[in-house]
Amino acid sequence: MSERDAIAWNENEVAELAAKVDALKRSMGRVIIGQENVIELLITCLLAGGHALVEGVPGLGKTLLVKSLAQATDMEFRRVQFTPDLMPSDIVGTEILEEDVESHQRVFRFQQGPVFTQVLLADEINRAPPKTQSALLEAMQERAVTFAGTTHRLPKPFFVLATQNPIEQAGTYPLPEAQLDRFLLRIDVGYPTEEEEVLMVSRTTHAGLDDAEPAMDVATLLRLQLLVRDIEIGEHLLRYATRLVRATRPGETSVPAVQKHIGWGAGPRAGQALVLASKARALMHGRLAVTREDIGAMLLPVLAHRVLRNFEAEADGIEIADILQSLRREIKVD
Repeated sequence: MSERDAIAWNENEVAELAAKVDALKRSMGRVIIGQENVIELLITCLLAGGHALVEGVPGLGKTLLVKSLAQATDMEFRRVQFTPDLMPSDIVGTEILEEDVESHQRVFRFQQGPVFTQVLLADEINRAPPKTQSALLEAMQERAVTFAGTTHRLPKPFFVLATQNPIEQAGTYPLPEAQLDRFLLRIDVGYPTEEEEVLMVSRTTHAGLDDAEPAMDVATLLRLQLLVRDIEIGEHLLRYATRLVRATRPGETSVPAVQKHIGWGAGPRAGQALVLASKARALMHGRLAVTREDIGAMLLPVLAHRVLRNFEAEADGIEIADILQSLRREIKVD
């Protein structure tokens, strides 16, 4: 097979898989009214093999969002409501003592917790204490759980979607930076438009919403996740993404808005996340290569939870989005 035939085959493969992604978006769109950008970001995160942190006030359909994603991809779904009394063993599992029927010997058997699933919804993750929050760290990073010296692999794919309420902070435990960095994207869920809200109220007060129809199987999803890694990114765009991340660090940047309003910049994992998310976005739009627009579109979701404002910025009401917009204007592509 010639190089040209290989490229044509790749394009056909991308077209076929991109059609599956479009079908997935349509399936979720029949259940989730509006929120097109949220759905696209969620699927982008899934294709990139990362995890998502979703922020929004109660009642905006965050649980329905992730449940419909699991239904449309035919993946196993579990939900954990994080509370102050939740223990690590309530998430990862514990050992139970059992008696063998034949030998009558007592042995310990590991009882898997809800983390052993393909799609895990960690609802209001900041309501659990740090010890319980940290129980997710190994699972999110290593796709495994170690208990009593034994490592248990998690199913593939493994996707964590954690929610936070940005308003009510009483009785919460803010996520440490090390854990925030494990989330590929932070997705903000806003209020629907008036027309969307009227349609939402109408549908849910009649017969209710149907489940999302399966639009993609797990094997196809795993193929997509592999293909994301093979999406091309030019050297100039790779350097551009790296410069954007490095420019968030007050001690290294030449961007005035960062120098004035940022207390702590993003680490190297942010650069990896920005490139991966940009590749996933390119694939979603049926392209084999990353563009500058892909990087720009992913900048806020990737960096919003990795860049810390200083006191002056918080006092002046300067948002992360405003600072990153200044960053995009200042940093140029070669």
